[in-house]
Amino acid sequence: MSPSVPLDTVCVIGLGYIGLPTAAVLAQAGKTVIGVDIKQSNVDAINAGQVPFVEDGLEAVLAGVVAQGRLSARTDTPASDAYIVSVPTPFKGDHDADLSYIDAAAEGIARQLTGGELIILESTSPPGTTEHLAEVILEARPEFTSEPNLPNSLYFSHAPERVLPGRIMIEMVDNDRIIGGTTPEASELTRDLYASFCRGELLLTDARTAEMAKLTENAFRDVNIAFANELSIIADRQGIDVWELIELANHHPRVNILKPGPGVGGHCIAVDPWFIVSSDREFSKLISTARNVNDSKPEIVLDKVLKHADRFKAPTVAALGIAFKADIDDLRESPSKNIAISLAERLDAGTVLVVEPNIDELPPELAGRDNVELAALEDAVERADIVLLLVDHSSFVEFDREKLQETVLIDTKGLWR
Repeated sequence: MSPSVPLDTVCVIGLGYIGLPTAAVLAQAGKTVIGVDIKQSNVDAINAGQVPFVEDGLEAVLAGVVAQGRLSARTDTPASDAYIVSVPTPFKGDHDADLSYIDAAAEGIARQLTGGELIILESTSPPGTTEHLAEVILEARPEFTSEPNLPNSLYFSHAPERVLPGRIMIEMVDNDRIIGGTTPEASELTRDLYASFCRGELLLTDARTAEMAKLTENAFRDVNIAFANELSIIADRQGIDVWELIELANHHPRVNILKPGPGVGGHCIAVDPWFIVSSDREFSKLISTARNVNDSKPEIVLDKVLKHADRFKAPTVAALGIAFKADIDDLRESPSKNIAISLAERLDAGTVLVVEPNIDELPPELAGRDNVELAALEDAVERADIVLLLVDHSSFVEFDREKLQETVLIDTKGLWR
């Protein structure tokens, strides 16, 4: 039986692609939610009911809960019944997790505690990070304990997100959820909170298993994508159409090969497997090899483009898509964006026309370059010597392929076969 702890107010720390939808659905479920973000422009936009990024269905929910007074945003951490930490966990050194954002969130939380609070880590992180979060807070406030059911108890758990960008508002509610507490009581409290909005099954375990489960899900996908990407490289060298090859192989009743692409991006599949590797470098050989295969794919695509570019005095390359997947504006860890950057750096006298229908301006890595411009699809294809398809956005799927016959076409997604 879970302890009697009020969960009426929730503070969500980190209002990015996961934190803000989480805050919105909690507010929609009737909680009073305070969002915290270090970026003042994000705070101002959210308090105006505006979403600072593209995510289908989020803007209507956000506008509603802000208007109702259920959700507000600020830059400092307030007192709250529960805290959800949804901050970045980037790399440092040899693909080790940088926990500095988690530590900063922990320090802000520690100053506000009175006893009985629930503290949930949603950030994807290596096994042991939830315990680390607890240690940071308890070192700052030694008068508290993680032992349950005491007046000075604090409750710590991990509840990793498992949603797909572009479908976050649906999957956050409908998907099953793994919840791992540092104590059974913490797991039960977290389950009670997430049951306010989640219709999926709430699966309770311990914190380390929950952390490893999220990493395992994405490492599984990464290994399977690496097989497809490696197959595409071999097939290309053998003069074989990899798309036909995969279609034929997938007719086997127990074979389901994924589709290759220009690499793997996003803040999940391109990152999470490294956390497993860093936690056990001796026995993570398959996972690390898969990561290296997928990380090497952008350079192989780039070499292919540059070989064709050598035929032109001042080649114009239309790079179609720099988001990490179709129909979103998320450029995090995007292999397509990195390919566009490398092209701009390595084309001696050429021009890169970036076509990304989900952004209004180029990211900083591309914006300051004289040989790069953001272009519309029709214009870019008309001007291009080489058309490089990197992302299968819906607008590209619908494009008239007849207009591509006068250009060199490099299709990394098999969209225009």
